[in-house]
Amino acid sequence: MIRFLLVLVMLAGTAGAVVAYGDPEQIARASNKVSHIFRAQPATPAPAVQIPRGQGGEFALRAKINGVAAPMVIDTGATSVVLTWETAKAIGLPLEMLEYDVDLETAGGHTKAARLTLDRLSVGHLVEKSVPALVVQRGQMRTNLLGMSFLDRLESWGVRADKLMLTGYPELQSSHRRSRTAVD
Repeated sequence: MIRFLLVLVMLAGTAGAVVAYGDPEQIARASNKVSHIFRAQPATPAPAVQIPRGQGGEFALRAKINGVAAPMVIDTGATSVVLTWETAKAIGLPLEMLEYDVDLETAGGHTKAARLTLDRLSVGHLVEKSVPALVVQRGQMRTNLLGMSFLDRLESWGVRADKLMLTGYPELQSSHRRSRTAVD
């Protein structure tokens, strides 16, 4: 939408130059400047991932947490990404430094969790940095949850025909948006 408005403004400016000056040379220079602006900041397509619904009705996937593959289940009812103790250990998180002081209600009942921030969490081409997460105590959960602390950072997500579609934000190649990067 912003790009459309920018194009519209540039076209209006060029049309204004034609009316005001009527000088073909100045019009050509203005046209070159507009073209240069758009060549300097091409947008890449928005990264997207489709996840098929599993036989049990869940949307399961393999994410990468700090570069390490981990199975996860999408849970829109979870406020945060939640990792099992076992996954946190496999990733190399500093478990000995964690304080389990967050009350957490899970499908299995009440437990305690520790807060931390994941350096990098990726699902396919969707990559987020500095993602808030929780780690539950050893043996308290069997499944890692991809909750809203990741999903809220996406442009959109939704279910269609038994597929969950996660869509990130398109990138301007010359800009540096906060933690949204398309990777190949």
